Amino acid sequence: MKRTVFTAEHEAFRGTVRAFLEKEVEPHHERWEREGVVDRSAWLAAGRQGLLGLAVPEEYGGGGAGDFRHSAVLTEEFARAGASGLAIGLHNDIIGPYLTALSTEEQKRRWLPGFCSGEIITAIAMTEPGAGSDLQGIRTTATDAGDHWVLNGSKTFISNGILADLVIVVARTTPGGGAKGLSLLVVERGMEGFERGRNLDKIGQKAQDTAELFFHDVRVPKENLLGEENGAFLHLMTHLAQERMSIAVAAIAGAEELLEITKRYVKEREAFGRPLAKLQHIRFEIAEMATECAVTRAFLDRCIEEHTAGQLDAVHASMAKWWATELQKRVTDRCLQLHGGYGYMTEYRVAKAFTDGRIQTIYGGTTEIMKEIIGRSVLG
Repeated sequence: MKRTVFTAEHEAFRGTVRAFLEKEVEPHHERWEREGVVDRSAWLAAGRQGLLGLAVPEEYGGGGAGDFRHSAVLTEEFARAGASGLAIGLHNDIIGPYLTALSTEEQKRRWLPGFCSGEIITAIAMTEPGAGSDLQGIRTTATDAGDHWVLNGSKTFISNGILADLVIVVARTTPGGGAKGLSLLVVERGMEGFERGRNLDKIGQKAQDTAELFFHDVRVPKENLLGEENGAFLHLMTHLAQERMSIAVAAIAGAEELLEITKRYVKEREAFGRPLAKLQHIRFEIAEMATECAVTRAFLDRCIEEHTAGQLDAVHASMAKWWATELQKRVTDRCLQLHGGYGYMTEYRVAKAFTDGRIQTIYGGTTEIMKEIIGRSVLG
């Protein structure tokens, strides 16, 4: 079925993204995987190409396009290329909205130009060793000390943790306040007491630096409070729908691409004297996956339209996230099976997709959390 969600402008932008991936990412990605981190020069190249800060107002160096469809195009093309190292989606779609919506004018002028040029790489630090999806379990504290906060605690599984120049930290500013006692503080590279731990060794997304972060009596200026004091929970809930949509868009694009790769493989690979595609069981497997992807694509495109119009609610974003990521997991597993022993070899795209994609049902809110959100809404 022909997709109708994108205009000619979006498709032209798709060409720009593909050219960027071909020139600046694909030739280097294997090396980034070995090194566990991408080159900072790739971020600068993305900035020059206008791929960073798509929704940031032009006066701060951004693209000025508040149209989520541009972000969706970017996400789809990175997913189809298997380019998991350069976390532009995190930068643009997850952290960008916090900076544009919550920053003061002074903060915008201080941070957004570098955000858009690639000179300032960003991260958000929520997860702690003892607190994942449960925000009430956050133990990182920020004590009011007059003209600054004193930040203490640790975070883990932080994407862009090694490269980040600016980290939005979720910290407890009111003891005993539960989820309503949290604030967002911006910690910048070079602040005394801010330390990075290991670049964590993951089973997939090897090129994407994921780190432990430690805060020992870090003096965070009051000017680095992002949004309202004790307002982090509301701020986080407001922007989670876009984060989950971005993950869902990547999931369906990744599943579709892997299905295309597998279709080509079963047409070429022979068993019992004929191509695998001639076996009824193989045709049925492909038919099932093609149908599941088509149905999911229709729902995701509708969600993209709703989100672009500012009408997508948290429940449907949660539906999109859990369904698309679980679909990606199933499709990847079945495609690997259809590749046989070759699917287990890292030189084949399906093997990398198997390990890279497994995190999709976990970060941004686990499948179980998504179902809980949906269930509460449905049942009241």
